[in-house]
Amino acid sequence: MDSTPAQVPEGEDLERRAAELHDAMLVVDGLQYSHWNRGVLEELRAGGLAAVHVTIAYHELARETLSRIGEWNRRYQVHADLIRPVREISDIRRARDEGRVGIFYGFQNCSPIEDDIDLVEIFRQLGVFVMQLTYNNQSLLGTGCYEEVDSGITRFGRQVIAEMNRVGMLVDMSHSAERSTLEAIELSRRPIVISHANPASFHPARRNKSDAVLRALAESGGLLGFSAYPFHLRGGSDCTLADYCDMIARTADLMGIEHIGIGTDLCQQQPAEVLTWMRNGRWARELDYGEGSAEQPDWPTQPDWFRNAADFPQLTRGLLAHGFSEDDIARIMGGNWYRILEDGTQPRSA
Repeated sequence: MDSTPAQVPEGEDLERRAAELHDAMLVVDGLQYSHWNRGVLEELRAGGLAAVHVTIAYHELARETLSRIGEWNRRYQVHADLIRPVREISDIRRARDEGRVGIFYGFQNCSPIEDDIDLVEIFRQLGVFVMQLTYNNQSLLGTGCYEEVDSGITRFGRQVIAEMNRVGMLVDMSHSAERSTLEAIELSRRPIVISHANPASFHPARRNKSDAVLRALAESGGLLGFSAYPFHLRGGSDCTLADYCDMIARTADLMGIEHIGIGTDLCQQQPAEVLTWMRNGRWARELDYGEGSAEQPDWPTQPDWFRNAADFPQLTRGLLAHGFSEDDIARIMGGNWYRILEDGTQPRSA
């Protein structure tokens, strides 16, 4: 769409139309990593989500990752009125119809498959729909965005991409460096995702993506999920909803409306030790929080228009106020995620 706002509803008409539209849509969040207590799960439902992609591994190896899946099995029992597992993509629609939130799994690193390509299919059979090839650092598969030299996708990485394509697991390059990302787009026979990042033109964070990457992603049929994490936003915690929606509009002009979605990167109620684990895992003795910093960071304050998942209706209102059509808002808020999940998670013959 043109990034210049069209005539839009105002006042009570805006609020009414936004609420009705949000209630009618299939809302999907392309990534969260929260402390999954009942209160946080209730926020998901209050926000009208049909499904959320939850991170179950950063640096965990295979055995530890199996325990993370076991923890989710317990949550489905304890909180059966709020959540259900997504075993096949149609479960997302079932979850919405039931008044529950569908949960599907993803890895933010390739560590759970260790050096064994057979584990790709095993984890897919256990409900893992998405895997990042890297998390900031060089991995066995490719180069992360904090490395000084980007050597691209490795020999093992090429084999894993082909296996992910075969079994129906989406390739995610959210934390990967530029050359590795472009090579993954080219190598994959199925569209890939960048589940949680923003355009570098909006804010030059190390993790945000160049226009060259975004064009290649769109041309290959892939999807970008816009992050609401303050470190990825212009102005950080002070980023306005209007600026965020303008970023979405400008990216829609660049990529096409069918290639964008939401991937908030919410990390609700997590202690600082979790941030240490995310950034350092077991690979560093001296703490390293990115770009050579050894200073213990804290979680940034979320913008006031998106404090937690219960504020998802604010995104719908903001997009409507910006001038997006109702059909385009439905695509951004979940329709595009549903389509790429439906197409990309079906197994194929070799």
